[in-house]
Amino acid sequence: MLFADLGLSDELLKAVEEAGYKEATPIQAQAIPSVLMMRDIIGIAQTGTGKTASFVLPMIDILAHGRSRARMPRSLILEPTRELAAQVAENFEKYGKHHKLSMALLIGGVSMGDQVKALEKGVDVLIATPGRLMDLFERGNILLTGCSLLVIDEADRMLDMGFIPDIENICTKLPANRQTLLFSATMPPPIKKLADKFLSNPKSIEVARPATAGANIAQMLVPVDERKKRDMLRSLLRSEDVNTAIIFCNRKTMVRELNKSLKRHGFKSGEIHGDIDQSARIAELDRFKSGEINLLVASDVAARGLDIKGVSHVFNFDAPWHPDDYVHRIGRTGRAGATGKAFTFITRGDTEAVENIEKLIGTKIPRLETGITVEPSEGEDAPRSRGRGGARKASPARKPDDRPARAPREETVEREPREAREPREPRQPREPREPRAERSARPERGGRRDAPRRDESSRDDGPDDGWNGPTPSFLNFGFDT
Repeated sequence: MLFADLGLSDELLKAVEEAGYKEATPIQAQAIPSVLMMRDIIGIAQTGTGKTASFVLPMIDILAHGRSRARMPRSLILEPTRELAAQVAENFEKYGKHHKLSMALLIGGVSMGDQVKALEKGVDVLIATPGRLMDLFERGNILLTGCSLLVIDEADRMLDMGFIPDIENICTKLPANRQTLLFSATMPPPIKKLADKFLSNPKSIEVARPATAGANIAQMLVPVDERKKRDMLRSLLRSEDVNTAIIFCNRKTMVRELNKSLKRHGFKSGEIHGDIDQSARIAELDRFKSGEINLLVASDVAARGLDIKGVSHVFNFDAPWHPDDYVHRIGRTGRAGATGKAFTFITRGDTEAVENIEKLIGTKIPRLETGITVEPSEGEDAPRSRGRGGARKASPARKPDDRPARAPREETVEREPREAREPREPRQPREPREPRAERSARPERGGRRDAPRRDESSRDDGPDDGWNGPTPSFLNFGFDT
């Protein structure tokens, strides 16, 4: 269906055409007319289906009529991460250039003073992450009583990151008589409960079965020994026609180590994870989009919502812990009708994870029968000795003629016969052990038995809030004709 058939204004259609689009995607074709009719919407769609434009475009036309007031935004869009919030702001800037609408972006890491100044001028569109929004609300810098349109985007990601209580709190502070749009890739029970509580007679739009992996993505499992993962990755990167690729790891520490390893072997790679501040993340993404680097090693903080064109491959260096993350990871390729490939490295310990993924997507993922010769590890990537129980360092083989000559034995002193030795003193009997109750009262020797065995601080569950860098251009508040 053409955008011209969806009831959008001429100014908006001009901006859409200038952006290079004529035909709407299925989620856009179904959602835009209903949003313009002021209906509540539940949109179930995978990432990469164009769902951002399905609420941005009608919102621009709805907000074109009316005037903003100080500290009282007219509409609110909630996003789980700063990257997603920034991308929505870019969409408003691109499609709203022929409208005189003001916009503010509330995310962690940006000067709060600048955000407060923007709110005091009055904004038509407020795009925020839940944490920063609640912070400013509790400081009295924002009022939500004038907000007539609410968008909850990536609701399942909100659930994963623990934002549902904040969203419920925010919803209670908005007018009851409002329009609410909820978008999610999946609909787990907590999200269904949220929708039932805060949406009024919503229209449900589903353009793909929840958690269905894209049909235009060739998926493959790569069985590999844990110690040979880096070797296999380098071999696949050289044998496949890799244009640009995102490589996902489960832990921030592995992201850093793998990026260093790839650079040592001559690959143009970068990294993005939760320990990198916002300005550095944006700079790294810009390098990736511009082609300065063609490999991006990432944690799951980058798995959802990043709209990067032309990603030909996704490599799951670590099999994801949660099956939903698999769908969102591989969704970085095969976007907007293009084809892509997704390789997932699996070891003996990943059997259960693979079963859960295949159960979720409803299909068996083929194993890759590689005819690839795995490169031998170099010294820098060889597994190191882990001490007790770890891998032993192999000793270099010695030639027979390299063996040192054995020193002649010294004459040994003849020992006395057993009968001639003095008998040993009888062993003293042990003292009886104290009762269990008394032993349990002893102070512990140090170190808790229930202490975690591994360092969970290296997990990347989401971005932090530290950003003292410069504000990117698209975070400027407001756009004019």
